[in-house]
Amino acid sequence: MSTQDEPARPVAANDHIQIALIGAGGQGMGDTRSAVQVPGVKLVAVADCYDGRLARSKEVWGDDVFTTRDYNEILARRDIDAVIIGTPDHWHKQASVDAMKAGKDVYCEKPMIHLYKDGPEMIETAKATNRIIQIGSQRVSSILYAKAKEVLASGAIGKLNMVTAYWDRNSSMGAWNYTIPPDASPETCDWPRFEGTAPKIPFSAERFFQWRKWKDYGSGVAGDLFVHLFSGTHFVTGTNGPTQGMATGAIRYWKDGRDADDVVLGLFDYREGFNLSLRVNFVDGGDESESLIFTGDEGTMEIGWTWLAVNRVPREKEPGLTVDTFPKAMQARIEADYAKKYPRKHPEGQAPVGYEKYVAPPGYSDQYDHFKNFFASVRSRKPAVEDAVFGYRAAGAALLSNLSIERKQIMRWDPDAMKLLS
Repeated sequence: MSTQDEPARPVAANDHIQIALIGAGGQGMGDTRSAVQVPGVKLVAVADCYDGRLARSKEVWGDDVFTTRDYNEILARRDIDAVIIGTPDHWHKQASVDAMKAGKDVYCEKPMIHLYKDGPEMIETAKATNRIIQIGSQRVSSILYAKAKEVLASGAIGKLNMVTAYWDRNSSMGAWNYTIPPDASPETCDWPRFEGTAPKIPFSAERFFQWRKWKDYGSGVAGDLFVHLFSGTHFVTGTNGPTQGMATGAIRYWKDGRDADDVVLGLFDYREGFNLSLRVNFVDGGDESESLIFTGDEGTMEIGWTWLAVNRVPREKEPGLTVDTFPKAMQARIEADYAKKYPRKHPEGQAPVGYEKYVAPPGYSDQYDHFKNFFASVRSRKPAVEDAVFGYRAAGAALLSNLSIERKQIMRWDPDAMKLLS
């Protein structure tokens, strides 16, 4: 029986879950630091295309950690239960599929896909191999977003009609200008392996280390940041996604050879009766900030980095009067009729009005909770909190922005079947 045909093996509560990291860049290493904080989790191997990151992995996690440029050497090991995939976007699908077919559970960074054809293959592979796959948009595991879901479902802000979301940055590092090490070369970097399915060009240290700036390897602000905003919106509202969307964007400031826009705005329609507007701006004049504002007909709810604020403003039950320009006799007549039609109620009978704020505990990490949930699924074999279907619906919606900008048209999407309609 081949490895991919073996039944999924539950990991006993008192056993260590042994993991490997594939892609040891900033996000991959950050993920792994959170992952190994979860009790019963041990890192045993790391794969990366840059020798310096393999050396750094041993410095951080010990000389006994196995390192390699070729992640297939990791997948061949039977002592590894799960992998974290922190590669560039264009490797997400293949690394995930290879890992699941090798019998490993997968934590794959967002966005789940680089191309739309990636999604169905990842979903079908997870089903065929009976492996756990969780996508890395940690808002889905956040206590703040769980509270927001509860508040919205309670009707506290009335019927939802609009969500406004943004993620702004004002720094070179925020704009993906990651540091390039001075020893970067074809000898220290496995450029052919990094390129994968991307167009073949001569070695470029800038593309290798700052890959998000190019569409060949990344998905722009849509895949890096919009997908978080979509994930949060979908989780809180319980929707499968938008039915159509449009976007506009351009390179406004970072004219450094990149082809990924640094300013993008999008508008999306949801059949549940609300619209979503999004913005990512890499030339913002202030500090980095993220926010989702849910606007209902009786109030608003906003989610920030570490807090959730609810402002309840019940709608008026009567239309009001504008009679000052009428003769006094006519005013009196209208006001008398109005008083009969809309009798005044005692304030105690009115809906509560007010502002409430929920703040996460000091040091709270939704990334840690996301990994805790992932490893709980690895042990129990129960579905992940953000499986491949959820991940594809979020990434598929986000990447409509790129297509809309490229084609200069409204893009239609079937959120249930997860298919492009235009």
